[in-house]
Amino acid sequence: MAILPTLVIGGGPAGLATSQQLAARRLPHHVLEGGEVVGYTWANLYESLTLHTGKHMSSLPGLGFPRSAPLFVPRALFWEYLRDYAQRFGLPIETGCQVSGARYQGGVWQVQCDGREFEAGALVVASGIVANPRRPHLPGMERFAGRLLHSVEYRRPDAFVGRRVLVVGVGNSGAEIASEIARAGGTVTLAVRSGANVVPLTLLGLPIQYVSYWVRKLPRRLQEVLVAGVAKLTDLRRGPPVLPRPGYSPLDAIPVIGFHLVDAIKAGLVRVRGGVAGFTEDGARFADGAFAPFDDVILATGFAPALEFLGDAVRRDAKGFALRDDRVTSADQPKLYFVGHNYDATGGLYNIRVDSRLVAARIARSG
Repeated sequence: MAILPTLVIGGGPAGLATSQQLAARRLPHHVLEGGEVVGYTWANLYESLTLHTGKHMSSLPGLGFPRSAPLFVPRALFWEYLRDYAQRFGLPIETGCQVSGARYQGGVWQVQCDGREFEAGALVVASGIVANPRRPHLPGMERFAGRLLHSVEYRRPDAFVGRRVLVVGVGNSGAEIASEIARAGGTVTLAVRSGANVVPLTLLGLPIQYVSYWVRKLPRRLQEVLVAGVAKLTDLRRGPPVLPRPGYSPLDAIPVIGFHLVDAIKAGLVRVRGGVAGFTEDGARFADGAFAPFDDVILATGFAPALEFLGDAVRRDAKGFALRDDRVTSADQPKLYFVGHNYDATGGLYNIRVDSRLVAARIARSG
């Protein structure tokens, strides 16, 4: 098999954006997607999912959302956009090819995929995080006789109506799933270990993402002043927080965006408890010693970068992301790049737009 100039792993937003940018520079490449369709992850996330980021900063390079699209794009429309994007630009994507290994040897990247091997001069990892859900092992978890799933497996609330549901974790997925099930008729308890920063979806009519984009250009001290001001204004308008605030700033981790969960808690639809100490056959015991029975447990415990196929070829930071010399370039291996590995309040999709351009430019310069 001929050596490919560039191989891209992942056919979601990051892989598609990278492919479009490489194609725009007439750089030959090939894209491998493990799922059966382009944007497989977005085809299978929960049905009610809607982007928290505004459409103007959530599109991929070369193609904006249509004027008719809502400001906050729902999952189904975003998946349609991804499929249209791949077709419009004629991107060279091979679906149904799950990468199992990659190593740099003899001056090329050797990539294993379903019994086949590809060789490439440069490798772009755009495999995202959803393919690698974090599933912490909590004491007694194997004894729990009810239904136990990760938030990535959740689709719709119908199956939880009339059931006692424990949601573990209070990121954006956990917040949305907990409030959705509660409003549909489930009895929901939310386990919160360290608290959560909650920010409005919009501020003065603008998506909070747009505000964050400009705020982050300011000195850190001024950023903190503005963040504290937003929190104070929110408390004045909506009352004191119903979730404990963590010991870190909204600038340091993606906050819960929007008040769907807060409103559900205030309405008595969702009960908040501390961290889970352990499970029994029919329920969970919390850090304060209290026990409650549950039919279902949903682990909204987040995700880690899907880098298993790289083995020990790269070092990782505390969150599991590969160490980089800059935003996109591996600190450990030659001609190895990452797109879709920068997450902050400006939005993962906005960062994909930025990073795909950087990677394509670096590959073009390297020849």
